Amino acid sequence: MQDLIIKKIYIDKEVRNKRLTKVILGRFPGIPAETFNAPSPIYNDLVEKHVDPFLEGKKVLVLSGFKGDFLKKCPGTKGFICCNYYVLNLTTNCPLDCTYCILQEYLKNNPVLKIYVNVKDALKQVEKIYRENKNALIRIGTGELTDSLALDHITGFSEILIPFFEEKKNLFLELKTKTNRIENLLKYRGINNTIIAWSLNPQSIINEEEFYSASLKERLEAASQCQQQGFKTAFHFDPIVLYKGWEKDYKALIKKLFHHISPENIPWISLGGLRYRPSMKPIVKTRFPTNKLMTGELLPCEDGKARYFRPQRKKMYELIIGWLRKYDKNLNLYFCMEDQDMWRELFSGLPDYKNMENELFYRV
Repeated sequence: MQDLIIKKIYIDKEVRNKRLTKVILGRFPGIPAETFNAPSPIYNDLVEKHVDPFLEGKKVLVLSGFKGDFLKKCPGTKGFICCNYYVLNLTTNCPLDCTYCILQEYLKNNPVLKIYVNVKDALKQVEKIYRENKNALIRIGTGELTDSLALDHITGFSEILIPFFEEKKNLFLELKTKTNRIENLLKYRGINNTIIAWSLNPQSIINEEEFYSASLKERLEAASQCQQQGFKTAFHFDPIVLYKGWEKDYKALIKKLFHHISPENIPWISLGGLRYRPSMKPIVKTRFPTNKLMTGELLPCEDGKARYFRPQRKKMYELIIGWLRKYDKNLNLYFCMEDQDMWRELFSGLPDYKNMENELFYRV
């Protein structure tokens, strides 16, 4: 995979002497580093001086502390079923650049790679959730505002999180990625409650829509290596993109997946169609003028997001579910951001996410 180049580092004065700050700075010898007092004009300078501040912001690394809630419930979306997921945000923004990424809008006024170095404060919040829910299964992911592993060779967050979660058997850590950054993961073996997850799409979509990410081959080979180390590996077909010939490409993708991965070691696979808020369209058009991702027939749904016409989505899901079930009829599949009727029609009922111990959702 191709790396973006960090051109400048800013360090919040309050965290200048933190151990992790020093570790990260040591990995960028020769890169200009500047200490600042928050609030900083960094963001305004990016927005005012660059044609594509979101891309330029990915070349600027900010090390700071965070005083709010690291751990939150997934916000979900109105009218669509959410999987009762928790998100742990240790980093904001992502060195990858996917054309469909909601961060382009969400972080348009704060377009930098920001790493929060006060990790102990984040772990205290996870510890609190653990103490209050010792009889419940809880899934926590770090991939909402960034790719979970794209910066792991810089932050080493996985080396902090994996041992911490291993002691808490009812908590499941999901590290979701589009990379092959697994160097730190291969130090561990036989970890049962850290799941390494990959977002998958055909190589043509990776080439056209998922810049700076690992190739499909690299992702599957990395997943295979993790499985050989004893990790469970999950997969996310999200967003599924419809185009001429998509059926052939996704069917071939699934064949490649099970050439590399044993289905009994997959705790879950999610499915979600392309979706976006109308306000995303002009951003994508500006940043990627020749992109055709959002020129198809997508209609506004109850939550205001544009989605493929419902009969199209149903056919899309039916085919992909069928191709997946061919390899293991008992695979744990679920929808991300789909309505109740779709669940009933294709999965014969609704999930009981509030009582996960009674669900087959976790194959661990």
